[in-house]
Amino acid sequence: MSEVISAAVAALNEKLSGEDMDFTAKFAIEDEGEIFVSSEGARPAEEGDEADVTLSADVETFQDMLSGDLNPTTAFMTGKLSVDGDMGAAMKLGSVLG
Repeated sequence: MSEVISAAVAALNEKLSGEDMDFTAKFAIEDEGEIFVSSEGARPAEEGDEADVTLSADVETFQDMLSGDLNPTTAFMTGKLSVDGDMGAAMKLGSVLG
């Protein structure tokens, strides 16, 4: 597992602590790997993990969203973040990250 994925899993678990998630999500980080997020928290994605929504971005965009330097909605609107699947779940996740 890459350092980027390890750090992102830790940051996501901190942000998601206490959140009530009724959906699953997957973050696809270009050239690094994927992270699966559910009501149980964040972890590196495993083969076969199916998610309600998949968010794809490059490393810099993803790190900027996690740090709060980039709003996920802005990232989507400017083409830095792509969303595949349940847009409602993406918006809920964006509000947790943002």
